Amino acid sequence: MRRRFVFAWSVFVVASLYSVTIAGRQAPQLRTGTDGIFTIALAGDSIITERLSPYKEPEFLQLIDLLRGTDVAFANFEMLLHDYEGYPSALSGGTWMRADPIMAKELAWAGIDMVARANNHTGDYSPESLRTTSKSLNEAGIVWAGVGENLQQAREAHYLETADGRVALISCASTFTPQSIAGKQRSDVSGRPGLNPLRFDTRYVVDQPTLDNLRRTLAGLGLPAGQGNQLTFMGNRFALGPAFKTEQTPNALDLAEIVHSIKDAKTLSDYVVVTIHAHEGGKDRTEPAPFLPIFAHAAIDAGADMFVGHGPHVLRGIEIYKGKPILYSIGDFIFENETVLRLPEDNYEALGLGPEDRVSDFNAKRYANDTTGFPADRLVWESVIAVPSFRDGKLIDLKLHPISLGFGKLPGRRGRPMLANEELSKKIIDDLTRLSKPMGTTIEYKERVGTVKLPAGTAPAGS
Repeated sequence: MRRRFVFAWSVFVVASLYSVTIAGRQAPQLRTGTDGIFTIALAGDSIITERLSPYKEPEFLQLIDLLRGTDVAFANFEMLLHDYEGYPSALSGGTWMRADPIMAKELAWAGIDMVARANNHTGDYSPESLRTTSKSLNEAGIVWAGVGENLQQAREAHYLETADGRVALISCASTFTPQSIAGKQRSDVSGRPGLNPLRFDTRYVVDQPTLDNLRRTLAGLGLPAGQGNQLTFMGNRFALGPAFKTEQTPNALDLAEIVHSIKDAKTLSDYVVVTIHAHEGGKDRTEPAPFLPIFAHAAIDAGADMFVGHGPHVLRGIEIYKGKPILYSIGDFIFENETVLRLPEDNYEALGLGPEDRVSDFNAKRYANDTTGFPADRLVWESVIAVPSFRDGKLIDLKLHPISLGFGKLPGRRGRPMLANEELSKKIIDDLTRLSKPMGTTIEYKERVGTVKLPAGTAPAGS
């Protein structure tokens, strides 16, 4: 396990030898683990617009120590780093995300080593912002995956070398704006910069009266009504069945190409992390969409050692599949979307605001009298840091450390994570236990930490 110490000035010169850059990327810090156990901290969505390093609360510093104390720490990076070199895209993932490039070094200070970049904010600004984000992350020594100059690059794994193992990261998204998708490179036409997509196909199963009514509506509007037991209505596919349900399956081509990347990464690394940004849910936002378990199982079958979901800004259940952890959503890690410096006209115009209005006016109008939006939604501000441990490539432990992002605090104060107190920790683990029970997973709570009870035979003897 790695350890980061504050050295005396007398050894500063020696320590600094390990911070030199190689081809623009900071050299990885030395890993000192000798117990044969490999640990990785898994954190959720990181929308960071404020520095982390000035703060000194014990619960915050304990969280930082937790991240730094693992062999690798991962987070989803739902942010773009630039100085407005480009322009806002016509569409965004909601808020046009942007932060000062220094935030990459703030994440590195906190112990984050790897980040996923495929999400619904990847295309908020022009392609220049993808490149400046890459540059800032590289300079901070943070490995990233999920975007590229073309689809082939966006699909590929990126790697982090540690003293105790090489880790591959593959990042994709099912939630994105249309312009965000990377395009394939050809011999005669360049590819398009963007993200690694996992699209999905949806079909709605309905009974005979519903199908007949839909067909009657189409015919009445003079639109093609089709024949037989299926039809397309407003771009959605409907089919006759014995009961109402929604069927979703991963796009076959996307799935095949991502699986190929996973298999390739497995041959070149010791551990493979596959991660997806997916807002889509089942019956509610705390339940994964039907296509997600299909994709998660396919990823594990292809060689992934862990599957990490994020995107809905709330926790979802945990499944242990073939001895490997599947976390369908680990919620938020940093949530500072209210303190972006500037917003484009599109955001203001959508709320009827004028040229004299600013970010605080936008936030006030956006969340006015909103009892379900982000500020009022307690679940958005409650999450976990998951820490799976492996020995000889096998999962031997999975700890869940509850965190609070400051529900109820003012916008400039909420969004920064701290380890939760006893009462909130118990509540968060109870919530996650309830969400995980349908997946056959049991979680035990003790002293502000949840421990997933692994199936018999998962951990190797003597672990």
